[in-house]
Amino acid sequence: MIPPAFAYARPTGVEEAVRLLAGAGEDAKVLAGGQSLLPLLRLRLAFPELVVDVGRIPGLRGVREEGGTLVIGALTTHHAVVADPLVRRHAGLLAAATATVADPAVRHRGTLGGSLAHADPAGDLPAVALALDAELVAVGPDGRRTVPAREFFVDYLQTALRPDELLVEVRVPKTDEADGWGFHYEKFSRVAQAWAMVGVAALVRRDDGHIAQARIGLTNMGTTPLRATATEEALAGVGAAGPAGVDGVARAAQSAAEGTRPAAEPAVSAAYRAHLARTLTRRAVLAAARMG
Repeated sequence: MIPPAFAYARPTGVEEAVRLLAGAGEDAKVLAGGQSLLPLLRLRLAFPELVVDVGRIPGLRGVREEGGTLVIGALTTHHAVVADPLVRRHAGLLAAATATVADPAVRHRGTLGGSLAHADPAGDLPAVALALDAELVAVGPDGRRTVPAREFFVDYLQTALRPDELLVEVRVPKTDEADGWGFHYEKFSRVAQAWAMVGVAALVRRDDGHIAQARIGLTNMGTTPLRATATEEALAGVGAAGPAGVDGVARAAQSAAEGTRPAAEPAVSAAYRAHLARTLTRRAVLAAARMG
């Protein structure tokens, strides 16, 4: 299908991009890797008057360290995230989940910032950003501001980004294995490379033979990515070894769907999605904690 007509601009810097966005307001869309926006345009689900192509703005790619935080440029491709040694060492959950996104062609074009700004609750990375307690940095006419991931995702395909703001970087606290952190991303899809019917991003810190802390992000269990807070609380203190620990994780996972509002579709009911959330949470936590 042919997309509707729109004006096109390719700024060479962040300030120029912000000026263009501010001038067009809600009638503008940002184009990064194009893996989210272009399908919407072709299907005529988006009708921008202006498309602002930020793909060649310098300085918005790559990964660097700032103390206990990784700073990832918004235009860093999924492929680059997976391959980056800093991400693999200090944010293994992000690398593992990103490696499951779509297919190699999409991972070479799609970007971390684009995926988060698109805010599809069926996407893998928004739930991962929640589990990692990531922060997202945007630049607008009034300068830079930082938005915690828990406040960034507002509703279906809606974020806290203002129409005149550009997402420039993602800040991820380090979760090193040496500090007791384990991780796993588990998802269930109807067919290979399809959107996750349900996904679970599990991040677990072990201490003295017990689970000291757990963060669990849920994919496709509501209009936004969600945290399974009841399960996180129930996991605190569970033994990280032996049958008793496995049983404790299983009991905690039964609360994974609490507070969620999974959508019902012709091929999958809300009840089945809730069942998947409980099952996948148990699997993901056991893998993250290296149990069972």
